[in-house]
Formats: sequence, structure tokens, C-alpha cells
Amino acid sequence: MSAEIKTRRRTSRDIRLMKNQTPIVVLTAYTAPMARMLDEHVDVLLVGDSLGMVVYGMDTTLAVSLDMMIAHGQAVMRGSKKSLVIIDLPFASYQESKEQAFRACARVMAETGAGGVKLEGGVEMAETVRFLAERGIPVMGHVGLKPQSVNAIGGFRAQGRSDEEAAQVMRDAKAIAEAGAFSLVIEGTVEPVARAVTEAIAIPTIGIGASPVCDGQVLVTEDILGLAGDISPKFVKRFASLAKDVEKAAATYAEEVRARTFPGPEHCYPVPATPLPTARSGR
Repeated sequence: MSAEIKTRRRTSRDIRLMKNQTPIVVLTAYTAPMARMLDEHVDVLLVGDSLGMVVYGMDTTLAVSLDMMIAHGQAVMRGSKKSLVIIDLPFASYQESKEQAFRACARVMAETGAGGVKLEGGVEMAETVRFLAERGIPVMGHVGLKPQSVNAIGGFRAQGRSDEEAAQVMRDAKAIAEAGAFSLVIEGTVEPVARAVTEAIAIPTIGIGASPVCDGQVLVTEDILGLAGDISPKFVKRFASLAKDVEKAAATYAEEVRARTFPGPEHCYPVPATPLPTARSGR
């Protein structure tokens, strides 16, 4: 990657040019502090609608609103300097029509300053993706397992197991790529199908539970840090177990508060050694 890119915020064009070049590193971020910690190490920060489950404790992403996505997108933009920030369009904010999708994108882009949006869907969303791309909205597509369609597909299950499903994933991927998306997330899809899609389309693929040959990979940050609970998808690898550290810190804090050993003198503001000057009257 050139020195120029390292000194400015990445763009969707930068990511598109990484196809068959350098693996693309993507992680989720929902807050400014997390964005600040990740920014130096990733190419893309995804403000995913997964925040509904990770941050708000929802069972699915379906109740996430556009206002929530914008608020978290603003936070991630404030906390980052180099990464391309992409914001998910939440359920029911874009499926009705391409005009509805554009209005939602216009709000996201104007109110956050993010570098693009992500939306789920394949053949049925190609016209919308083309409409957005022609109007200057960088779009990251999302095919395979689509969490916003979890009720229609019968739960969170891997896609592409049958010939029919595999063909549909390929059709969806090609349709979104040809419509003008700059990259494509492939989620929860059997490896040979994700591999075939990556080789068949001209834009970068970002895998999550897909294939190691995808042009990049994305995971939920809280999953890789061990902050999302004991249950995690098959495709998640934990790179840390921070939940135990958080619990230990909270337990130690509680113990010291109850024992009145915290706060100590070093944590308090002392009385000044000399009286503070008082304001003189004008008389």
C-alpha cells in the first residue's frame, strides 16, 4: 500500500484496487474508543447493524433504526483517521424502493461523513445498487447468509449447500458486482461457493464464514476479543479473552469500594496550601 494512502483516510476506490493484491482487513466498530484502537490496524471499519445484538442485547438486527446507525457512525468517524468507514443500512430503510434507499444513504453520508454504505441483497437489490452508485454512493454489497432476512430463510444457517442455493449465491454476487458495488461481503456460505464467487467477480470479496481465498475478511470485534459471551459462530476465532479481565477488574473495584480502600488520598483533591485570591471590587 502506498505511503499516500497511509497518510489519508482510505476510500472505496482504494479498497476496490486491492482485489488480488493485498488481503483486506475489516473489523466492526460501534464506538469512538474502539475505532481509535482499531484504526491503525485495519483497512475498513464496519459500523454493522450487528450493534443491535452486540451493544443493545437484541435477538436479531431487525429492530435497529437508521438513527441508531447514524449515531454510532458519527462516533466511529470521530474515533478514526485512516480507515474507510462503512455503515450498514438497517432493515426496512432501503428495501421499499431505490428512492427510499437513496434518502437513507443521503442521511448517512451527510450526517456522518462516512465513506460508504453496506446493504444486503442480491438480484432483487441490483437496480437499487445501480441507482445509488450512479448518484455517488459507494456501496458494499452483502450476499450469502443475510441476517436481515433471517426469518425468511429459517434462521442462521450456512448458504450454498445445495446446487440451487449455490447458483443463487453466484447470481446474487454477479448482479451486485455488475450493478456497481465496490466490494461484496460473503457471509455464512460454504467454502467452495465463496471461492468460486471470489474468482468470478471483478470486485473484492470480504469473507465472514466463507473462504480463506476471499480478498479480505471481517469479524465482529467483540467476538475476537472474547467480549460477546460464551457462544460464538463456528467461523469466529478468539484472539483474546478480555471478558475475564473486565470481570476481574470490576470485582477488585467493588471489593475496594466496600472495604473503603478506594478512593485513597491520591485520588482526592486536597485543600490548597494557600488561600485562592479573591476578586477585588471596583471601588
